[in-house]
Amino acid sequence: MAVVLVIRGLGGADQHIVNGLGTAVWFAVVGGAVLAAGYALTVGKRWGRGLGVFTQLLLLPVAWYLGVGSHQPAFGIPLGIVALTVLGLLFSPAAVRWAAGGDQRGPASSASSGPDSR
Repeated sequence: MAVVLVIRGLGGADQHIVNGLGTAVWFAVVGGAVLAAGYALTVGKRWGRGLGVFTQLLLLPVAWYLGVGSHQPAFGIPLGIVALTVLGLLFSPAAVRWAAGGDQRGPASSASSGPDSR
């Protein structure tokens, strides 16, 4: 979306009502944060979870507006389902344990993971 708005702005689209270039910067910043969070979660960095939760919480009112305010339930309902599903996964017991650092196993804990035979 940011690229489309920049192309429109450079092409001379009317900018007196909505500043397309400013909106493009906003989309680029938010999109970059979402991509960074996704990458962080993929490589196992815990800070990505907070951005993921924040993004899903922002998507819930968007889904509500699409379904109710804009009368576009074909878009709003799937978006709401995806946002709620991702939130549920981000707050699942395994994810909470991971975020708290409870599933870390260092060399000492893996060596003594069996029953204590002393």
